[in-house]
Amino acid sequence: MKIKSIPIKKETEQNLKKIMEIVRPDDSMAFIMYGSPDPDAIASAMAMHRIIQQTRGLTKYAFVATEPLARQQNIALAEAMRLNIQLINKVDLTAYRLTALFDAQPSFFKENIPAHMVFDHHPREGQWQADLEDIRTGYGALSSIMTEYLLCSRVYIPRNLHTALMYGIKTDTNNFNRDTIFEDISAYTHHSKRANIQLIQRIELNQTPKRFLKYFDHAYHYIKTFPGGYVCNLGVMESADVGVQVADFYLRLIGVNYVIISGIVGDKFIIIFRGDGYRRDCGALAQKTFGDLGSGGGHRSAARMEIPLETLRQKLNDDLSQKNIDRFLLTRLKRKQGKDKDEV
Repeated sequence: MKIKSIPIKKETEQNLKKIMEIVRPDDSMAFIMYGSPDPDAIASAMAMHRIIQQTRGLTKYAFVATEPLARQQNIALAEAMRLNIQLINKVDLTAYRLTALFDAQPSFFKENIPAHMVFDHHPREGQWQADLEDIRTGYGALSSIMTEYLLCSRVYIPRNLHTALMYGIKTDTNNFNRDTIFEDISAYTHHSKRANIQLIQRIELNQTPKRFLKYFDHAYHYIKTFPGGYVCNLGVMESADVGVQVADFYLRLIGVNYVIISGIVGDKFIIIFRGDGYRRDCGALAQKTFGDLGSGGGHRSAARMEIPLETLRQKLNDDLSQKNIDRFLLTRLKRKQGKDKDEV
């Protein structure tokens, strides 16, 4: 099927039919996102909510996340969309007959989350089951997949949803500088003709809170060089977004092919990978280097690993000093580099 120059895959048509079978008229549903929701997850949850609300009807629903919104742009987007995203520990999921995960998989969660539908564009991880599973790793953004669902369902797409989906594609593909296919470009073009561009420009204008400057300063003084890249531990971070912003910044430096930034957030040791998508596969690097200690993954140019803090403590004999964590990161990376040479 082809709608307005966007090809609708048979997979989308079949899945939409199955969704209509799973969802009852006037049903109840929780739209769940993992971590601190980014624009792609937010827009995707909004899109599926729109489809179900317009086709089957919902008497009760909730947008849910495991962590509060952290990045300023994401907070601004949710406010502009008038979206109330509740924390999962404040929501009784048993009050909703159905649950759907967006930009996430059941294996990401500590708790046993009942997932009736799973939508993601990252590699499948762990052992789990769902009534409907749609994982397409080739796409740069889940928002592009949701665009197909919207057009296939033929529901009216309001301007705010066009705006959210366009921004979701824009951010997850890093303005098409990472992991992008034709479908992402087609979806972006479709939404760009109808989105509120001025709103997106306003959201993007204010990116970094002043309090984050201390992390950039820390990285400047403690960052370590590694063949083709930089590695740095920031210590205790207020959110994973700190690592993302610092990594994105240092990736812009001349001669840098990839950046690895780590830090402690709550009871997790989080490692952020950013690369040019050419010389290094960040997703593969993350899995091969730290996959035995935690969970996560990503694409060629962006990835994230989460290691339980207790696991790291045991690994480092309870010494979480800057020097010891730096040594831990570099040793692991050197081991991976050595393996690559052996394989060659």
